[in-house]
Amino acid sequence: MNSNTFDQTPVQLNKKNVLPPIDVVLIGAGIMSTTLGMFIAMLEPNWKINVYERLHKPAQESSNAWNNAGTGHASFCELNYTEYNDVDKSINIEKALSINTAFELSLQFWAFLTKNNILKNPKSFIRNIPHISFVTDDKHISFLRKRFQALKTNNIFNGMIYSENSKQIESWIPLIMTGRNKNQKVAATYMEMGTDVDFEEITQQILNQLNKNSNFNIYFQHNVTSIQPHNNNTCWNISIINTQHKNKQNVYAKHVFIGGGGQSLNLLQTSGIRETKGYAGFPVGGQFLITYNPKIVSQHSAKVYGQSSLNMPPMSVPHMDARILNGNKVLLFGPFATFSGKFLKYGSWWDLFYSLNKHNLIPIIQAGLDNKFLIKYLIHQVTMSHKDRINSLKKFYPEAHIKDWSLIQAGQRVQIIKKNQHNRGTLQFGTEIVSSNNGSLSALLGASPGASIAVSIAIRLLHIMFNTQIHSSAWQTKLQEIIPVYSQYIQNNNIIITNQLIKNTRDALSLTFTE
Repeated sequence: MNSNTFDQTPVQLNKKNVLPPIDVVLIGAGIMSTTLGMFIAMLEPNWKINVYERLHKPAQESSNAWNNAGTGHASFCELNYTEYNDVDKSINIEKALSINTAFELSLQFWAFLTKNNILKNPKSFIRNIPHISFVTDDKHISFLRKRFQALKTNNIFNGMIYSENSKQIESWIPLIMTGRNKNQKVAATYMEMGTDVDFEEITQQILNQLNKNSNFNIYFQHNVTSIQPHNNNTCWNISIINTQHKNKQNVYAKHVFIGGGGQSLNLLQTSGIRETKGYAGFPVGGQFLITYNPKIVSQHSAKVYGQSSLNMPPMSVPHMDARILNGNKVLLFGPFATFSGKFLKYGSWWDLFYSLNKHNLIPIIQAGLDNKFLIKYLIHQVTMSHKDRINSLKKFYPEAHIKDWSLIQAGQRVQIIKKNQHNRGTLQFGTEIVSSNNGSLSALLGASPGASIAVSIAIRLLHIMFNTQIHSSAWQTKLQEIIPVYSQYIQNNNIIITNQLIKNTRDALSLTFTE
C-alpha cells in the first residue's frame, strides 16, 4: 500500500489497547532496503513493514541508473579486487572470489523473482556485455597476466580469455585500439558473461510487488531525523518529518535497518549506540564524460576497466562503459572525483560537519594524515578542466574529440573511516554493517560494490537482525528455495557453484553461459 501520510499514531507502550510497534522499518528506498524488504516479506508475510524515503520516488541516489556505472561486479574486470604481493610476487584472489560469489547470490535471487513473476522481462534490468580489463605498460601487463593465471584455477572464471595480441584485442574493443601507437604493449582479459545492471529498475519492480501486500507501506518525502532506543530498549523511537506537509511525528519499530546510503552514518549516530563510536565518513562524488554520438557509440560494446593508482578508492578506477539508459545507448568514461561536504547527491553541504563528534574527530584527522596521496588525488581531480578530462579519456580512446563529450554528475559515496587494532583512524574501502548489540538496529556504511552484492548483504542482515527466526525450519526451508546454494553459504561462506547452477540462473535471466 503506497502512502504519503502516516498510518500510525505515537505508541504509548505503558498503556493498554494501543497500536504495537511496527515489525520492521526500512530507511531509504534504494536497492538495499527493497532487497531486504522482499526477503522479510517472503519469510514473514504477516509482518508489518514501513519504508521511509526522503525523496519523491525510489532509487534516486546510489541506485539510480545515472548515478552508478551499472557494472554487475563479479570481479571479471575490476583489477582492484585482486591484490599483488610485492614481496613474493603472488596474486591474492580471495576478495575476487568473495565478490564473485556474492554477485552469484544476487543473480540467483533475481532469477527466483523472475520465475515467480515478481521481476518481469529480465532484459529490462540486466543484459550481457563483455567485461574487459585493459592495461598498457610492462608492470601492469605482468600483473594482468598473473591475475589471469590465478583466476583461471577456479571454475568460477571459466571462459575468461587473456591476450597480448593487438589484433585480437582490437576485435574486442576497436574504439580503444584505433589510433593507438602500434609499438605500445597492450594486454587484456575478456569475459563474455559480464553484465550491465539497472539497479533502479530492479528496485522499482520489487517495490511494485511489495506494494501489493497490505502489510507494506512506503512513504515518500518523509525524512527520518533521529532514531532513539525506547521502552527499556525493547523498540526504537523514530522521528520523521513529512517534508511535503512539514508535519512531524514519531513511529516505533522492533527492528530498524538504515539503508540510506551516505545518510546512514549520521542517522546511526543519533541512536547513541556505542558501536558507532570512532566511525567517520569521507564523502567523494563522481562525474562521467558521456557521449550519445552514434558513430562513436556503435564502435564500443563492452565495459573496459583499467588500472588505478595504488591505494586509490574503487571509484578511481578508470573505465569506459557501454550502457542503455532511458532506451538510448550511450558511452560513459570516468569517473572523475569531486569533493563536497555532502553525504548524498541531494543532501546537505553540512553533512560532513554534522557527522563530526568527540569520538571520530581524531580518527578522521589521523586518516587524513595517513592518506595524503588521496588528498593530493582529490585536489588534482577537482581542479581538472574539461580539456584535462578529455586528455585522460584519450589514454583509453586515442581519437576522442572534445566536441563529442559532455560532463554529467553521478552519485555521491561516503568511504568509511574507523579505528584499527592500533586505535588509529584508517580509511576503509568497501561496505560494512554496523549494528546495535542485539542487532535490532543495523546500518550499511560504505560504497562499492554495494548494489551488486545486495543479496549477500541482506542474508547477513537476516542473521544479525533476526537471530532467533533465522534458525527456524520455516526460514531455512524458504531461504533454501530462494537461494539454491544458501546452505553452503552459511556453512563455509564460500559457495561451491556448479556449472549447472550457473547455467540455470542465467537461463532464467536470459543471459549467456560460457562453459
